[in-house]
Amino acid sequence: MGVSDTDTAISFFTERLGFEVRLDVPFGERMRWVEVAPPGATTSVALLSAGGPQAGGDTGIRFAVTDAASTRADVVEACVHAGDLIEFGGAPPMFTFTDPDGNVFYAVEDASLR
Repeated sequence: MGVSDTDTAISFFTERLGFEVRLDVPFGERMRWVEVAPPGATTSVALLSAGGPQAGGDTGIRFAVTDAASTRADVVEACVHAGDLIEFGGAPPMFTFTDPDGNVFYAVEDASLR
């Protein structure tokens, strides 16, 4: 996923969302390969700048959460821009949130996590 500044992106994910840095290594002469993930997650998100994908857009990345409403409240409390809680016919509750570059992510309630 594209970011304009790797250190700013790391701070956002670790300090505001509570993620952990899984990997941070040089990648070529001008880049770093950085991966962040929620604690205990088996999948990580790569943060790429300086020649990587363009920042700011729908990432298509969805994070499974136990309770979308309470997770949204936590995200908003951490000063992260979050969309309204979406609840409609048969779909699980969900909301969007954005990082400082305007990359869009989704948090989707997964009842199997309870």
